[in-house]
Amino acid sequence: MATDTFSRYDAADYLGDIETAAAYLEAAIEGGGDDPAAITTALGTIARSGNLSELARRTGMSREGLYKALSADGNPSFATIMKVASALGFKLEFHAVA
Repeated sequence: MATDTFSRYDAADYLGDIETAAAYLEAAIEGGGDDPAAITTALGTIARSGNLSELARRTGMSREGLYKALSADGNPSFATIMKVASALGFKLEFHAVA
């Protein structure tokens, strides 16, 4: 009997352009509710989809520091989130919902 093997799914493998990455980030924010880790995790996934070393250079952070901040256990400052978002080509906006 043959046993099926599966490789681990990584969304980073499918985020090949900025529009797809933006849609992924928006979905993570909407689906994450009030959990700020949803944004961090999504930004980390988007960062992994590209050149992490180049992103680290653009943010002024070390590659290791960036990877740690955007990991599942990371707890980056708001300033770090803003730097990473900007370096990835995103702009944070707020809209009234009430």
